[in-house]
Amino acid sequence: MRKIQIVLPILAILVLAGCSGGDKTGIANPITDPVGNTRDMIALKNTAQQNIQDSTNKENERLNNTLNENNSMSEVAKTLGDNSALVKKYTGAVLKTSLGDIQFKFNNAQTPVTVGNFLKLASAGFYDNLKFHRVIKGFMIQGGDPNSKNANTGNWGMGGPDYRFKDELKGTEKYPQGTLAMANAGPNTNGSQFFIVTASPEAPLPPSYTVFGNVVKGMDVALKIENVKTVPGDRPVENVVIIGVELLEK
Repeated sequence: MRKIQIVLPILAILVLAGCSGGDKTGIANPITDPVGNTRDMIALKNTAQQNIQDSTNKENERLNNTLNENNSMSEVAKTLGDNSALVKKYTGAVLKTSLGDIQFKFNNAQTPVTVGNFLKLASAGFYDNLKFHRVIKGFMIQGGDPNSKNANTGNWGMGGPDYRFKDELKGTEKYPQGTLAMANAGPNTNGSQFFIVTASPEAPLPPSYTVFGNVVKGMDVALKIENVKTVPGDRPVENVVIIGVELLEK
């Protein structure tokens, strides 16, 4: 399966090309730099397309083969477990990062499976000490890959738990600034990776990513993260660490 990431569609890139610019460190934030740079946007598009074609991962291929053999999402449901008690108890969370706190409110009613999965992982300490491995200025920040604990950065963005689960989509999803959504490598490939939209007023994405919450406090921290220096591949030069996740009750 492909590297788990959010890919700008061609049309969206053309739209962004007219309203934002950037350099090799990422796409410039349209809030602070409305001047476009079409060449850099086209380069980003080509890189994204290449990632779609070439980025594969043996573990994800194994998971895909397992799902095909079982021909049933019930096996995945068994792995996910029953997280309904967590969904009833918690309505939000605080993501504690090395640059500050970001508070979310979850869409419990609309996306109970996705919220339950996040709560299960967070309560088990899964996200502790992971890094934001992909940061694109003016677009989004992405984290949740357990591979980001490793010194080898080459496989950052390819990891997750040992299961995948279905999307919870309406087909009308929008991605305004502050959206909390699942990153994926195609339909029904959700695991642990998520992203926070930093684009303003919204990220021009297709309705392919499950929206399971939104930022209610600490958007300034998310914008601070999106402005860190990055290397080719959109990885921050200096690690931005998820210290832990505090779950919030009703």
